[in-house]
Amino acid sequence: MANTKEIRRKITSIQSTQKITRAMEMVAASKMRKAQQRMLASRPYLQRVQEVIDHLIKGNLEYSHPYLTVKPVTTAVFLVISTDRGLCGGLNNNLFKTVIAEMKRRAESGQNVLLCTVGKRAESFFMHHHANVIASTIDVGDKPRMQDLVGIMKVVMDTFDADQAQEVYIAYNKFFSTLIQKPQLDLLLPIVDTKDTAPRGNWDYIYEPDALSLLDLLLRRYVETVIYQGAVENVACEQAARMVAMKSASDNAEDLIDEFKLIYNKARQAAITTELAEIVAGAAAV
Repeated sequence: MANTKEIRRKITSIQSTQKITRAMEMVAASKMRKAQQRMLASRPYLQRVQEVIDHLIKGNLEYSHPYLTVKPVTTAVFLVISTDRGLCGGLNNNLFKTVIAEMKRRAESGQNVLLCTVGKRAESFFMHHHANVIASTIDVGDKPRMQDLVGIMKVVMDTFDADQAQEVYIAYNKFFSTLIQKPQLDLLLPIVDTKDTAPRGNWDYIYEPDALSLLDLLLRRYVETVIYQGAVENVACEQAARMVAMKSASDNAEDLIDEFKLIYNKARQAAITTELAEIVAGAAAV
């Protein structure tokens, strides 16, 4: 059994760690509330844009935009949005597992996969695994801004425009609740009709100034909005996961402290018993 001095040192060390995890838990809780507000504030805009796009897809368009055209797939681009920092449980690992599984499935079918990453964790992970990373953005922060993501957006859309890839997917963590965050892998380009959100029928549109200019602007804005929403959702997931992870770490530290206190008391009691026995034995000898 370890001596009492060593056990006291361990208890002190765990208590210091517990103070840090509790502080990080409170900071994450505060940031999570702000991240949720930003996420919920941007969701209605994305939903409205999606409704407009769905309505356009069902219409009788006079111009076939490349973003609405489905082609045979030989290469796909995966835009992976992760965190810049760790200590958020298995949030990033679950997302990476989903992406890796899809990459293996496409490799078996003879398709190539190009990667664009947002966040240090995704960049280091896929670089370590020697994936084909064509662009990366880091240090987006807790408050993602559209201008911080413009570079990666341009790379994704330019790759699709040049027909270097025929599909673009976005991978991120979607926020459902404080305890539930699920990895998502959604098709970003080409834009296809997957929901029955607009009335059916045949109709035409009158474009001003022209169909090419209007559709190009609208569809690019849609792609930018989806990517921005993915980044905002991922930040909310990050703070929620970090808060839960730090609370779990604080609770585990408390259990360890109780366990070591019990061991310390037993060691102290054993030392006192030994000393009493030596005193009694000495008195008896005298």
